Amino acid sequence: MGLLSWLIVGGLAGWIGSKIMHTDQSMGIFSNIVVGVIGAFIGGFAVNLIGGTGVTGLNLWSVLVSVLGSVIFLWIVGKLRHR
Repeated sequence: MGLLSWLIVGGLAGWIGSKIMHTDQSMGIFSNIVVGVIGAFIGGFAVNLIGGTGVTGLNLWSVLVSVLGSVIFLWIVGKLRHR
C-alpha cells in the first residue's frame, strides 16, 4: 500500500473507530489518521493471530480490519487515561 492509501484507510478507520468509541468530539482529522494507521497495525496483528489476512490494500476488508484495530487502540488509551 502506498502512502496515500494508508492516509485514506487510516483517516476513514480512525473516524469510524472514534464514532464507535464516542471520542470523536475530542479528535481532529490528524488524530483520526494516526489512530487509524495504528489501528491498522493492531487490527492486522489481531486478525493474523486468528488465521486471517490483515490489511491488504485499499479495500473494504482493510478498512474493517483497521476499524477493529482502532477500536481496540482507543479502548486501551481510554483505560490508560482513567487510571
